[in-house]
Amino acid sequence: LDNAEVMISRYRETEIKGKKVYHMVFDQTPFYAESGGQVGDTGTIENEKEKISILDTQKENNLIIHHADKLPKDPGIPFNAIVNRSARIAAAHHHTATHLLHHALREVLGPHVEQKGSLVHPDFLRFDFSHFQKVEDEELEKIEAMVNTWIRQNILFSEDSSISLKEAQEKGALAFFGEKYGEKVRVVSFGDSVELCGGIHVRATGEIGFFRIMRESAIAAGIRRIEAVAGYAAEKSVREHAAIFRDIQALIKTHHLPSGIEKLIRENSDIKKAYEGFAHDLRSVARKNLKNRIQKTGKVNLIAADIQLGSSDNIKNLAFELKGEVENLVLVLGAHIEGKAHLTVMISENLVADLGLDARQLVREVSAEIKGGGGGQDFYATAGGKDPEGIPRALNKIGKLVEEAASK
Repeated sequence: LDNAEVMISRYRETEIKGKKVYHMVFDQTPFYAESGGQVGDTGTIENEKEKISILDTQKENNLIIHHADKLPKDPGIPFNAIVNRSARIAAAHHHTATHLLHHALREVLGPHVEQKGSLVHPDFLRFDFSHFQKVEDEELEKIEAMVNTWIRQNILFSEDSSISLKEAQEKGALAFFGEKYGEKVRVVSFGDSVELCGGIHVRATGEIGFFRIMRESAIAAGIRRIEAVAGYAAEKSVREHAAIFRDIQALIKTHHLPSGIEKLIRENSDIKKAYEGFAHDLRSVARKNLKNRIQKTGKVNLIAADIQLGSSDNIKNLAFELKGEVENLVLVLGAHIEGKAHLTVMISENLVADLGLDARQLVREVSAEIKGGGGGQDFYATAGGKDPEGIPRALNKIGKLVEEAASK
């Protein structure tokens, strides 16, 4: 049943996260209220005068509560309640797929697998279960293949709509985690998959079409999670991944991706080696130039310069190389890197002890000039900022601070 003529028997206004929400109870309803992990139905109530969107359906004190963002102008007249059929069908695909997944997990991993939580949504399913280790890729492939085999077998839906819990357990029915069961329960079966469940399902597994596992992860000690898609959502995921695959093929200009990617990795390795050699030569030239610009201030050999070496790693290497070659060094380097300002301060350890110089303090003193901030160690610190135009001011300010410390 996905539509019915209803009367509003009661309603109320409430507030959720500062937003007004309206709750309505009908004399009867085709809407499924969230339960057993399956999200509540959405849809509309409408008549010749107006149309109201039903945003969610929940249970509260044995009442089915329909959530809306407004109330009808005249709540006392009949409405046609219409469920969002496409969302319900998609949710049914995922709910039945959850049962098949649960059964496949127990078949592949063992009977110790028990459901510890689930979410059934029109767009995806999430299934939490007990298991003591990561589910390996080969196991996931087997589980996925098993579910898709049962889908192709078009196993018919079967139910015992009102039997005792004892009878259900004698049939081998598995109970969903966290559910409370009364004296009478509903048992849903798809072949050997037998579970207690009050949710919405397909009439036969073939309606699902296709099932695909997206990821597997740990959520707690001994609890694993599988996220998957079924039906329309699975078809959509295949199309999206196929589009990505085609884009990669076009980018690397080959239909055989493994060999194309291997070629790219080799080329990248060769380029990296060539770049490292070039960077070393560039730093060698830079070291000679910078040593020619040493400013003697007391016992301090101060080098302050705006330099371009392409990357912060290259500048860091240069700083440590100079530290090993110049005694009593205070090195201050500014650089433009990808449109942003970068400052590096390197100080010989003996100056940190003798003059109380601290690279961290120096970058903090001048980081405002480049509209940024930084930190590090007492002998080596860096700062980054969004204003490269402030680099000359920062270098000049640090130079004056070092001169003051050296004169003392």
